[in-house]
Amino acid sequence: MERKVVVICGVVGLLGILSAATGFGAEATRIKGSEVQVTTPTQCAYPWSPALPLGLTAAVALMIAQVIINVATGCICCRKNPNPSNSYWTMALVFFVVSWFTFIIAFLLLLTGAALNDQHGEDSIYFGNYYCYVVKPGVFAGGAVLSLASVSLGILYYLSLTRAKDDGRPWGTSAPNQGVGGIAMGRPELPPQSTQGPVFVHEDTYMRRQFT
Repeated sequence: MERKVVVICGVVGLLGILSAATGFGAEATRIKGSEVQVTTPTQCAYPWSPALPLGLTAAVALMIAQVIINVATGCICCRKNPNPSNSYWTMALVFFVVSWFTFIIAFLLLLTGAALNDQHGEDSIYFGNYYCYVVKPGVFAGGAVLSLASVSLGILYYLSLTRAKDDGRPWGTSAPNQGVGGIAMGRPELPPQSTQGPVFVHEDTYMRRQFT
């Protein structure tokens, strides 16, 4: 495996772990309903919680991981696969679609949870009654799980696409024969040899041609 592939997978994997860890941290430190105090009949007092910076960190880490994967692989939608029977190409396409689907949901969950957790003295009225809203349980945790799944699928997509490029050269390119030290190895071209045997000329004929 090339060093570039190892580095990209390692960086993206660390970002995925960071996103999931901060997402679970935001779930553990989110504002609960019991922590909200009603100072007036129309006013809610929310305590400070680290769930906001943790949720934003999880969303940013997930976005960076997704950008790295897509920059490393290029635009898969802009290329045609000349070998539709390539199984690695099919797997890469499936991983690409599912990875983006889980990324969008995880990113929205993390941002929504962080925004709803950042409320200061706000209230809402519904049918004449005032309510103090808090983030529901499982919003940050769901975003953390989906972010980890999105990063894992992104790594599988990158590995499958890399293998598809090398397996049979599905992109229409052929690798030259490389020797030691990057020197191209080839067979020398020799001039065609004649299979006709030597022609013997009689001595009298040769002398006769000289005198004439």
